[in-house]
Amino acid sequence: MKQTVAVIGAGSSGLAAARHFVAQGFEVHVFEREDDLGGNWNYGKPCARIYRSTHTISSKPGTEFPDFPMPQEYPDYPHHTQILAYLRAYAEAFHLIEHIHFSSSVRQVEPVDEKNARTRWHVTFEHGYSKSFDFVVIANGHNWFPKWPEYPGVFSGRMLHSAEYRTPDIFSGQRVLVVGGGNSGCDIAVEAAMVADRVWHSTRRGYWYMPKYLLGRPADQVGDLMLILKLPLWVRRLAASVMYRLLVGSPEKTGLPRPDHRLFETHPVINTLLPYYVAQGDITPMPDIERYDGNTVYFSDASAVEIDKIVFATGYRIHFPFIDERHLNWQSGRPRLFLNMFHPDYDSLFVSGLIQPDSGQFGLVHWQMCLASQFAAAVRDGQPAAELLRRHKARPNLDLGGGIRYKNTSRHYLEVEHWHYRRLLQKWIKRFPQADYGTID
Repeated sequence: MKQTVAVIGAGSSGLAAARHFVAQGFEVHVFEREDDLGGNWNYGKPCARIYRSTHTISSKPGTEFPDFPMPQEYPDYPHHTQILAYLRAYAEAFHLIEHIHFSSSVRQVEPVDEKNARTRWHVTFEHGYSKSFDFVVIANGHNWFPKWPEYPGVFSGRMLHSAEYRTPDIFSGQRVLVVGGGNSGCDIAVEAAMVADRVWHSTRRGYWYMPKYLLGRPADQVGDLMLILKLPLWVRRLAASVMYRLLVGSPEKTGLPRPDHRLFETHPVINTLLPYYVAQGDITPMPDIERYDGNTVYFSDASAVEIDKIVFATGYRIHFPFIDERHLNWQSGRPRLFLNMFHPDYDSLFVSGLIQPDSGQFGLVHWQMCLASQFAAAVRDGQPAAELLRRHKARPNLDLGGGIRYKNTSRHYLEVEHWHYRRLLQKWIKRFPQADYGTID
């Protein structure tokens, strides 16, 4: 009998997992709580956290699966409707639909034998049905459980998290404060500036806001060109800094706070319009919130403004409600996993897409699941290659930053430098019997 694999989630990471485990001869069952695939990219579904105007912030070559190119007619930065259509096409091309159980929410995942590295897993569903599987791949994503900051006082206006935001009409005639300096916070601040009476943007630190295009090409493609040329980090940082100052100018000249870190040391913020709207006075940068008093918001620099609505674009917590944290080697607020995917003890449990790359995610998850499925097949078939990876994953601490020292914040718990991380995955894949998984550099 074929060994069975339960994949939790039919978003991009779950589809990639299904594609590779099917290719290795496993009986794969994908469990999706919604009535359709796509996860975060299926606008309008309860699980989705995108807004109506969402486009990718990584360009097409850096976003697509390496064995399934995006359509040539897609733009450099596809819209979310195009990404959903692409994921549907991917699922159809690899015959994955027949493996997906829709409207199947998982309540609990627990090992049958905690002391056994090759334990089977008992999966219980919301409707009460239970079944055991030889392997489990967790692929429900990590950008869905909102993280709310806490400040003293009571705010009498409306608060919402960016997870709830869909269209800018909610800001019409409002005095709006957007909190958070990431990509969502910048996008929402820009959209609010087009319709609101006034917009303030609160961040704890200054950031480098990179434009979507450099030298006429998508910014990430320019960055990859420097990596292809094997330029050292200090040269890449110097080149990026010069281009930034030529094309954007110093942050202080546009009215933005000065970054407290060097380029590449925080997750990239790709936004061409934020410096523009700040420079012309449509968005006012503010420091961190200190406290509330009715509609008045006080800031750490002793300033205060009257606000009608606050949007917290403050990110998401890593949250897997269906499995006990001890089964994910949880330490210091996050799972400690080898390559962010392999449990140090269990050979039958994997996490797909638990990364925050400085690039697109689909391609990296492709290589993740290529490796995970090959390891699972080696465990199943008793291949010696499994033992080497088993020894290494028992020590999950590994530098995934490619020499970059990221800011020590929760935002960077899962940060990986895409070029270095992909090389690590491909290095391990080469140790296993090869299949047709796309070109390995």
